[in-house]
Amino acid sequence: MNRGIIRYVIGSVIKIEALLLMAPFLTSLFYHEKEGFSYLIVALACLVTGSLLTIVKPQDHVFYLKEGCISTATSWIVLSLFGAIPFVLTGEIPNYINALFETISGFTTTGASILHDVEALSHCSLLWRSFTHWIGGMGVLVFLLAIIPMSGGGSINLMRAESPGPSVGKLAPKMKTTAGILYTIYISMTLLEFAILAFARMPIFDAVCTAFGTAGTGGYGIKNASIGCYSVLIQWIVTIFMILFGVNFNAFYYILMKEIKKAFAMEEVRTYFAVILVATGAITLNILKQCSGFFDALTKSAFQVGSIITTTGFSTDNFDQWPSFSKTILVILMFLGACAGSTGGGIKVSRFIIFFKAFFKEANSYIHPKSVKQITIDKKALEHDVLRSTNVFLNVYILIFVCSVLLVSVDNLDMQTNFTAVVATFNNIGPGLAEVGPTENFDKFSSLSKIVLMIDMLAGRLELFPIIILFHPEIWKEFLDHREARRKKLRKKLEEAKEKDML
Repeated sequence: MNRGIIRYVIGSVIKIEALLLMAPFLTSLFYHEKEGFSYLIVALACLVTGSLLTIVKPQDHVFYLKEGCISTATSWIVLSLFGAIPFVLTGEIPNYINALFETISGFTTTGASILHDVEALSHCSLLWRSFTHWIGGMGVLVFLLAIIPMSGGGSINLMRAESPGPSVGKLAPKMKTTAGILYTIYISMTLLEFAILAFARMPIFDAVCTAFGTAGTGGYGIKNASIGCYSVLIQWIVTIFMILFGVNFNAFYYILMKEIKKAFAMEEVRTYFAVILVATGAITLNILKQCSGFFDALTKSAFQVGSIITTTGFSTDNFDQWPSFSKTILVILMFLGACAGSTGGGIKVSRFIIFFKAFFKEANSYIHPKSVKQITIDKKALEHDVLRSTNVFLNVYILIFVCSVLLVSVDNLDMQTNFTAVVATFNNIGPGLAEVGPTENFDKFSSLSKIVLMIDMLAGRLELFPIIILFHPEIWKEFLDHREARRKKLRKKLEEAKEKDML
């Protein structure tokens, strides 16, 4: 295992966090808030820690998928551990477990909160909450790839461990260029949404935070009523951008390259939009009697469908009060999620496409045993490794989901609350139903349940395996063996030094 590169990546991420923490500090200066100095203190701590970890550059920049997964999972955990400290220092979230829950929920773009009154927070803390969504949306390690060169295939392994979807491909020959393209699209779309929201007369600070939350498909609102307190025009703008950020970013790249037909020919993208249209239409008709007209029903339905399928988690209405049929559709969308290669969470549309095609292929083999039929995506034969990884992913997903619901149920809350709490955190959505609905929060859970839900959030955002690998016995055995080898080497040097002194 290349420990040097893992240490260097983690140190680089901590230094990046030091820079990012300056955003809430500068915001506090603008609004004359003393809470901002807590962010400055943590930023300095991150700078010192990161510098110590990167002071010695690794001799070998080559690392494989194992190192990529360990670097990614550890970086996200360390990022959250440091990112939670300012909430405690400001006294706005004095309990560290709660602060960590809020921070992990932010970085993983989940949006599940333990806060009862969001509007009581300072401007700098509100910005930090929303900013964590934007940071986690595209991924901090993707940003790292854009600025630090990696050799020997290490870049693709790092990106594969952090990027959502069954497979990760290159948009350009070099991964550094690919990462740069992705972040250019990401930043451009964020700025475009901010400009349109500001033009629609949304307050500047609100527009910044909303753009961050939408781009990262996170869902932290800065108002207790989320997006419901803004105009219908603003709600539609947010709806459109939520849906756009749930699209595979490869499609935007094709559009930029003037290959529009190629973008719309993507099977996953077409399925994604078809599901949104069908779900919106069905819910609109189902909630029509509860609304003040067809357009009102359509506005609420489109917003909530867009928010749930992209796993953003914003809300404009208490959908927990909707008919059972509409709530069932939303729960199904929670599992489905957005496209692979987007900032959205969930299982991903592409995996469901692969799953159903594999199902029909298997069913067809019972009718025509001698037939040979290949599964294709976008008219290309699907590689066996992708099919295998999809099947394994779904099996592991179900196992973790069941175990999480079982552990959370120890708190003795109702089944609907426990079930949808795990759905909402594991799929990085935010609100669930019942006691964790859009007007409720997660503070009612015990510390144990919060830890389980935090692990679910990290596992869901990092596609399960980078987090699972951290618990693998061989990783710990290798780590302990390395420590023992270093101790033996140190003892040998000390014995040699004593012998020299005796002579």
